[in-house]
Amino acid sequence: MPRFFVEGIAPKPGDRITLSEENSRHVSLSLRMKRGDALTLCDGRGTDYECSAVDFAGGVTVEVLSSSPSAGEPPYRATVFQAEVKGDKFDTVIQKAVELGAHGITPFVSSRCVSRPDPHDAEKKKKRRERIALEAAGQCGRGIVPSVCAALTFEKAVEEAAGADLPLFCWECAATPLKDILRGRDPSTVSVVIGPEGGFSEEEAKYAEQAGLVPVSLGSRILRTETASGTVLSVLSYEFDD
Repeated sequence: MPRFFVEGIAPKPGDRITLSEENSRHVSLSLRMKRGDALTLCDGRGTDYECSAVDFAGGVTVEVLSSSPSAGEPPYRATVFQAEVKGDKFDTVIQKAVELGAHGITPFVSSRCVSRPDPHDAEKKKKRRERIALEAAGQCGRGIVPSVCAALTFEKAVEEAAGADLPLFCWECAATPLKDILRGRDPSTVSVVIGPEGGFSEEEAKYAEQAGLVPVSLGSRILRTETASGTVLSVLSYEFDD
């Protein structure tokens, strides 16, 4: 069923809502919906509203039929801290992280990052990445739109990641497998820290461990940076998601 995020709404059954110009255009032109067709509005805070299209004059108006908690949210909040990567790989990281239940994606710059943020392009890049998260959230049935922050320094990213109940530092030289770290845990918040194409330096790994992050191995094969976060999020979902 088509799904649209409309922040700030709290309607009751029987209320009518006129969609934005962009959403109205998508409903009427792209989806070619008609009166009586069903669609879902989400308030971005975890509540879904089942609606029916009732009017197409001056924008699409829908009538709210019922509401229910969104079914697409995991019982934990996982934030992916992803080092900046080349080309459009970060776009892939965002899209797949959203599909796999991430609550937020935070880019950062570490010593081996080839890609370095251009301060003149930072706001434009952030908006584009937010748009990717929004579209992915709508496509996969999320109850929120995961946040995408501006790039942090490595030190600041480690500081923020350390605040989670389960702060994971994914490093190919770590000795402990991810499955062993998760055994017996029931975290409310999880941080997943992923390095760039060249990985983390030993100094960075030591810094992260001293800050409280837990070094974990993702197995005997070296994963590409754009694959690693999806792997961890999939394991978290298997382990903790009902």
